[in-house]
Amino acid sequence: MRKNEGPTGDLDPHALILEAYRIEGIGAADCRTIFFDWAIGAMADRDIVADAAALLAHYHDKAPDHPMTAVLREGALTPPPRRRKRARRRGQGALRLRGSG
Repeated sequence: MRKNEGPTGDLDPHALILEAYRIEGIGAADCRTIFFDWAIGAMADRDIVADAAALLAHYHDKAPDHPMTAVLREGALTPPPRRRKRARRRGQGALRLRGSG
């Protein structure tokens, strides 16, 4: 189900970012939480950094001093952390208990 039928609908289908801009007196901490929820809810094939940059381009001129604008700026400039594969250490396959041998 899609909530955002506006120009940012493809980037923000659940209107989380859109609604953040509508909340009177919202703070930076709440904006970071909303941004995190938006990023977690994005489809796996989306480029979050590029999408944040596109949202920033849309909202920056309309609300340059809004805390969400600052959060989007951070998100657009900060690459996501690389996912690392956990190396399996030798001997971790079986649980070895002391004195059970």
